Amino acid sequence: MKKRTGLGRCLAAFFGMMAAVVCSGFTSLAYDSASLTSCRVENKNSIVIEGTAQAGETAEGETPDDGYYYLFELQPYESGIGNRTDYLSWSNKGSTLSFTVPYSGDPADSRLYSRFVVALKIGDSYEEISGPIYITNPEAAAGYTEEYPDSMSKKGLLIELDMLGDALNLGVKHTTINIPYHHILGGNLAYQYNGKTYYFNEDLISSYDRMISAFSGKGIIVTAILLNGWNDAYPELHEAGLTKTGANYYGFNVSTAEGFETTRALFSFMAERYSGAHDEYGRVSNWIVGNEVNNNQSWNYVGPMDLQSYTKLFEKVFRVAYTAIRSQNQNARVFFSTDYEWNRENTTLRYAAKDFIDLFNAGIRSEGNIDWGLAYHPYPYPLTEPEFWDDDEAGMTTQSEDSPVVNFNNLNVLTDYFQKSELRNADGRVRHIILSEEGFTSDSATRGKVYDIQAAAYAYAYYLVDANPYIDAFILNRQVDAVVEVEQSCAFGIWTVNMERTDKVEALMPKNIYTVFKYIDTPSSLKYTEFAKSIIGINSWSEVIPNFKLEE
Repeated sequence: MKKRTGLGRCLAAFFGMMAAVVCSGFTSLAYDSASLTSCRVENKNSIVIEGTAQAGETAEGETPDDGYYYLFELQPYESGIGNRTDYLSWSNKGSTLSFTVPYSGDPADSRLYSRFVVALKIGDSYEEISGPIYITNPEAAAGYTEEYPDSMSKKGLLIELDMLGDALNLGVKHTTINIPYHHILGGNLAYQYNGKTYYFNEDLISSYDRMISAFSGKGIIVTAILLNGWNDAYPELHEAGLTKTGANYYGFNVSTAEGFETTRALFSFMAERYSGAHDEYGRVSNWIVGNEVNNNQSWNYVGPMDLQSYTKLFEKVFRVAYTAIRSQNQNARVFFSTDYEWNRENTTLRYAAKDFIDLFNAGIRSEGNIDWGLAYHPYPYPLTEPEFWDDDEAGMTTQSEDSPVVNFNNLNVLTDYFQKSELRNADGRVRHIILSEEGFTSDSATRGKVYDIQAAAYAYAYYLVDANPYIDAFILNRQVDAVVEVEQSCAFGIWTVNMERTDKVEALMPKNIYTVFKYIDTPSSLKYTEFAKSIIGINSWSEVIPNFKLEE
């Protein structure tokens, strides 16, 4: 693996870009500057924006401003106020800023998604003197206010719907569902939103209703992964000018007015339907925006671009999704996911997870700190071998922040990093982390069937997660092997699959991991994981797991 580019250079470039944005409206450094520090919905009928201002002095020969501060509203797709004169509010000059603007209280109100800037009037034009700020509490508009559901354990599994009975027998507490938006648009299910009518695929939505209600109705916490494939009929789903490539998924588009409206309607439709307000549809408690978004090339394609530009583009998408979801379900959690390539050389298509997280967090903090979370994928390295405890031997995992890969072998690097003050949320709490996709193959690329090692790897990984207070869930990929994955030596399931059936998933035989999975979070756990110690090369679990919870 190549050495990554220096994070210091990335952040320096990012903050340089931010400074350029903030200062873009200045005619001269002599004019006033402003900083917006708070933007919140109050009493469901107003938005209060607060901040500070610093007076400047007009140089000789410069046109003075008119003595007031003006508040402008920008949509996500607008880059600045340009020649606009339609300010929302004004105030007398002073060291503190406070603006109050009306808000309807409706989650569909576009103002909930806006960002706000302060400007001076200089001559006949308005010049921005602050960076932007977004609303940080869209949950104030939510109609569904039930608390986030409690879970008895962190044990999760990607479930086949027709094997729900098996999943319940296994004691599954968490699951994931993929929702590809490009399949949803078009159909006969009408949805009225913000004065427009959108039509969705009724049969597909009904299948999600059955799945989500079945899972959440049994007390399983559902995590939905929002994905955007290619759809020729709806080009507004993709960045303007983008052409179809071999990417698996594409980035959501909020860079144009039409793209923003359509994307927002899709997010809002799903968020409201699965908010928990409708028993017949079920409840999604966690939402993941995109898949492994530090991989622009394959999983979130928006065209080649540098890390700073790419991250800023994703920030806008994430805020739209976050606002749509939290304005429907007050306590839903919203995540983005990355792969395990913690440090790598950043290109125009693939980026280090750590660098992406750092830049995303810095941008979110500077423009309104919302409660984002991370959905991480700590597979073994490589995916075609189940052992992770020897990944350090090849230099792929270390106990340093500069580790090329962060997976189960050094998972503490991730959670230690997220305990830093600058990574915490606005309340000072460590952000929510879930492991939303990871697995251990039972078909080694070099040794063939290794059912016992797969089972040992799961036992070790689960104990590591269970002892780590900063990880909320561990969702194993998957209940049944996927044919296409098995063909690549990635047999992650706890059941084997009929390789002759490409039309459906047909489970054949439970593997060794099945029993381990079933009992891993029960009082009998140690009985079913004793075999794993000799495989891993230990005498006791406490040798390799700090604060191991069970008595050996």
